[in-house]
Amino acid sequence: MSKRTSSFITAMLSGGLLLLTLAGCRPNRPPSTPTPHLPGPTPIVSATATLPDVIPTPTATSIALAARAGGYEISLAEYEAELAMAQAARGTELAPEEADKVLQDLIDQALLAEAAAEQGFTADDALLDERIARMIEQIGSEQALQTWYTGFKYNAETFRQALRRSIQAAWMRDRIASQVPETAEQVHARQILLYEREQAEEVYQLLRSGNSFRNLALKYDPVTGGDLGWFPRGYLPHPQIEAAVFDLEPEAYSAIIETPAGFHILQLLERDPARPLAPDALLALQTQAVADWLAQKRQSADIEVFLP
Repeated sequence: MSKRTSSFITAMLSGGLLLLTLAGCRPNRPPSTPTPHLPGPTPIVSATATLPDVIPTPTATSIALAARAGGYEISLAEYEAELAMAQAARGTELAPEEADKVLQDLIDQALLAEAAAEQGFTADDALLDERIARMIEQIGSEQALQTWYTGFKYNAETFRQALRRSIQAAWMRDRIASQVPETAEQVHARQILLYEREQAEEVYQLLRSGNSFRNLALKYDPVTGGDLGWFPRGYLPHPQIEAAVFDLEPEAYSAIIETPAGFHILQLLERDPARPLAPDALLALQTQAVADWLAQKRQSADIEVFLP
């Protein structure tokens, strides 16, 4: 099977869930610069979805389990299939922490899928059949899909279970993301970024002596002049920078702020209490909203891991 075919099936199976749940996916660059995010989440609700009168509950099973999260069981076979896909994508054996990340992602997916069912959305057999038919059409034959099953340790039953859960998880992910407002208080700022404390102190004293922030910013960043563009709260990778900027008045500048990236001095240029979010900023806030939801859900969910 071609790498392109395998990637297509893997993407269909994931349902786009990783777009909003990968750790550390908040952009580490100014909003004015394009970020390498994939497109944002899109609704996946289908007319074939059913609204159950009773939420499914876990049933006794004799199959080997990797974990149980709320009412969803994650079989050992599914976990091993996900490990095989992750290993194929990486091209090498997974480290123990990487294997655990695969399991934790499945647990997150199960928690999202269960919440979707509780809110009335389930992926019924008709929807699964439609998705699988689409896969077969894209990759050329049912035999090609069967080859993919075998290559990644799936069978028809475990694949349908994984697909059902991923569709429901993506529906819930999109529901959480859609609740993030498309406008927010934002600031327009610029910075002088230096890499040695002594140099930062010298620049700070120049500012205090009346030197132009703009001219100094251009000296150390001739391309952008340190312009960070517009951004909302929760967008920057270093919270202490964000907190300092939002506390400033226009044209005022901050004290020296140290982060792993270096030594920052920031100036607030403008403030808008309700500015439309740029696509990458909206995605960053949606990403954080899903991460926050999962963190809160994990505190109350009944999660059991059965791996040694």
